[in-house]
Amino acid sequence: MPTETERPSSAAPTYDLAAYRARIPLLTSLIPMNNCSQAPQTDVTRAAAERYLDSWNQSGMDWDAWVEEVQLAKGEFARIINASADEIAVFSSVSEATSAVASTIDFAGNRNKVVVTEAEFPTIGHVWLAQERRGARVNWIPVRDGMIAPDSYHAVVDERTAIVSACHGYYLNGFTQDLARIAERAHAAGALLYVDAYQTLGSVPVDVRATGADFLAAGNLKYLMGIPGIAFLYVRRELIEQLHPLMTGWFGRSNPFAFQVKQLDWSATASRFDSGTPPVINAYVARAGMAIINEIGVGDIRRWLEVLGQRLIDGGRERGLTLHGTPDVSHKTASTAFVVDDSHAVELLMRRRGIVPSARGPVIRLAPHFYSTIADVDTALDVLASVVGAR
Repeated sequence: MPTETERPSSAAPTYDLAAYRARIPLLTSLIPMNNCSQAPQTDVTRAAAERYLDSWNQSGMDWDAWVEEVQLAKGEFARIINASADEIAVFSSVSEATSAVASTIDFAGNRNKVVVTEAEFPTIGHVWLAQERRGARVNWIPVRDGMIAPDSYHAVVDERTAIVSACHGYYLNGFTQDLARIAERAHAAGALLYVDAYQTLGSVPVDVRATGADFLAAGNLKYLMGIPGIAFLYVRRELIEQLHPLMTGWFGRSNPFAFQVKQLDWSATASRFDSGTPPVINAYVARAGMAIINEIGVGDIRRWLEVLGQRLIDGGRERGLTLHGTPDVSHKTASTAFVVDDSHAVELLMRRRGIVPSARGPVIRLAPHFYSTIADVDTALDVLASVVGAR
């Protein structure tokens, strides 16, 4: 009798799955299950890069158009999180965005505590630890059994806390946190909330108005279908005027092209967090990738990913694989992690058999996206189980 993972399924997304798959050339040769690390190229992201290259080749220089493209990319990002374009700044990485936020905080007084979770991607922890030279005192929220207990914040966040740094999704196994609940606790103590949403945006709905986040950052190479070298930062409008980042540059001015070397006039929008010349070609690609996400709708993407996520959890159990983290698909990103002996070796072996997973420490992560099928998930699980069993 066939197992659950062998039975055909009538489940299907609300959008035209086949049509979107046809726009991803990589799918003709590989099954990408590594969206938690890198999205595949699409027809529109490639065309966007070529559009910039054509502009550069034909015009030599067109800064009006290039800067406008950066602004349009900010707007596309804002649309994903229910913000306004004037609340968005652009960076080359989330590391840079986090450092810029950290530079706005005065740690000289009694409110010098930074609360950081152990689930943060290491770069986030590194940024806050570097602030100890400026007087910050870093306190950690622990990870237990691959998760963070929601009540953990109540014991650590207090009147001495300046900012809480909480990832939306745990990079290792996909566990997600309730941002609204964390924001409520932070704000009750008079603290700010900084969110790293790199592992969730594009696959999990995020509404910054509803969550109450003060800052939210994400790059584009994962579920936003973009490339490395660009990231965006949301800054809640009510905070903008009072923040003066120590990391700055000419694009952080009210008019960058005024070229006033002796004048530090701050932009009235979140672009005061912009620094040097923006990553223009990256912005072209980023906007195109995010436009796909907005075209489909994150809510519809999430519903399909919950189907695939449950398939991964159930199928992994049936194949004797060891899940890392929560089995509750409603508290997970699109990424599902399984414990293996040597994740790097397992990744290489799976790639040789046409599956692209993502190795992280003690786990192999399988992370589908809107274009993935149930057959993709089943094949990935079969290959993973075969590789693990053969080692």
